[in-house]
Amino acid sequence: MNVMRTNLYIPANNPVFVGKCAKYPADNVTFDVEDAVPPQEKAKARQMAADNLKAAGANGASVYVRVNGWHTEYTNDDLEAVVQPGLDGITLPKTRNADDVKRLDWKISELEARRGIPAGTVKIAVLLETAGHHECLLHLHGQPRIVAAFFGAVDYCCDMRITRTNLAEEQKVARTIVAIAARAAGILALDAPFADYSNMDDFRQNTLDGRQMGFEGRMIIHPSQIAVAHELYSPTEEEVAHARKVKSSLRKRAWPRAWLRSLWTAPWWIRPFIRARSTFWSCTRPFRPRITPEPRNTSARKGIGFTARMN
Repeated sequence: MNVMRTNLYIPANNPVFVGKCAKYPADNVTFDVEDAVPPQEKAKARQMAADNLKAAGANGASVYVRVNGWHTEYTNDDLEAVVQPGLDGITLPKTRNADDVKRLDWKISELEARRGIPAGTVKIAVLLETAGHHECLLHLHGQPRIVAAFFGAVDYCCDMRITRTNLAEEQKVARTIVAIAARAAGILALDAPFADYSNMDDFRQNTLDGRQMGFEGRMIIHPSQIAVAHELYSPTEEEVAHARKVKSSLRKRAWPRAWLRSLWTAPWWIRPFIRARSTFWSCTRPFRPRITPEPRNTSARKGIGFTARMN
């Protein structure tokens, strides 16, 4: 899965912004043909996005397009225009239920087949931004195209009739639910955009709060936010050094003490590696006793570091 710490949103109808997007070091560039584009410029935005897919990813960024949601009349035309070679994914706004995702998956599959794009190339990120998004959360698991779920703070607060603030106290419950659902589905949890881009102190605190909830990246609406987001969503030098120490211990099979110590002291981002790659039995597989029948009352077979008695 690609790293998506920063997802830079570019209004696809603005030739100046579109032309500059490749020079910014974001992990992902997303051409927006939804909220950033008025109805009379949708066709122009689609064409500009389609024409610049490869250029936007020239420096290694993944390239997505945020289309208009299925509740509008624009979605099918958006997809027909932008699902082309060079596109890495589609972001679906205002995702309401599993049917929205299935419909999008079917349409992408049809366009991939028609245009000679390998099946499964174009991924899906869902945007959960209403009070009713809980219904969709139940169906994130088992959809192979879905790689990420965004929390949409602006529309969520509008739907809830509450005031959106920089420190987002009013969003804690909803943000946490999205992060938990994404983790349960095995996809990335990505945080909402921070509109007050000139207030870097509040942006930093908002991002740190989100990271503690489980978010691994966020929407970015201004290039000045990229460096701070990369810093906060990346491991520190101390965490990297600790991870290397843990990896070295596990390679030397200094078990089980090293494994247990590493599991309790490792930072959050290395624990899945330890659990997935270095569980007790996989760590000690060369020394695991063979489970073979033995005569009753025979002496124990001795392993290295422990004794297994087969009776």
